Amino acid sequence: MTISKEHLPVPSRRSVVAAAGVVSLAAALAACGGESDDGYGSDPAAEQKPDDGDDGKEAGGGAAGAVLAKTSEIPVGGGKIFKDAGVVVTQPTEGEFKAFSNRCTHKQCPVTSVEGGTINCPCHGSKFAIADGSVQASPAPKPLSAAEITVDGDSIKLA
Repeated sequence: MTISKEHLPVPSRRSVVAAAGVVSLAAALAACGGESDDGYGSDPAAEQKPDDGDDGKEAGGGAAGAVLAKTSEIPVGGGKIFKDAGVVVTQPTEGEFKAFSNRCTHKQCPVTSVEGGTINCPCHGSKFAIADGSVQASPAPKPLSAAEITVDGDSIKLA
């Protein structure tokens, strides 16, 4: 049986507009963090999943005992991100050094700045305190994981 063009249903204007809306919504969710979004965006360096700790490295991803920085490189009231080691080192008060995972607890995006007393995630706006990694601005559901460091003289090392 052959169906001619006259017998095919013609979509209404309403169904065409609704379909366009659904397609636009799906595209927006994919670009901005829908349920299947892994939170890494288009940054190829960020597309790696966080270290699971099974390779003998510290939870932050760097090799234990590796010198991350000199104490003078970490500003008081601020911090520095060590992308390759997977950690953020902060100095909340002079001489007090803390370290945390560099992955946001919301969608595992890498944090990208330490400013104004917070560690900041660009993906959805989460902010974490430099003193203890606690959530200062959501949508992050929990604090940043602490990382073990030691200060030996003027060197900061992963423990």
